[in-house]
Amino acid sequence: MVERLARGPASVSELAAPLPMTLSAVVQHLKVLQDAGLVKSEKVGRVRTCTLEVEAMTRVEAWIAEHKRFWEQRYDQLDAYLAQSSSGETP
Repeated sequence: MVERLARGPASVSELAAPLPMTLSAVVQHLKVLQDAGLVKSEKVGRVRTCTLEVEAMTRVEAWIAEHKRFWEQRYDQLDAYLAQSSSGETP
């Protein structure tokens, strides 16, 4: 759904069409995304249109990148420690 919304606004029916789930399940997924602030929706007449909150996605991307750097550093430290341990050196 997020990938589809990245291309532009879509109605709930448009989002549900290619997915192997019920319309009710799609609405539940959208509610989670809305509660997280990643998607907003607007109802005009009988059609509910959803759009991606690009600013929120940018914040999520920054958070993921920060945590990725942290864990990469930790893995590098572990790798160095294991290399030292296997070669008999003291850390």
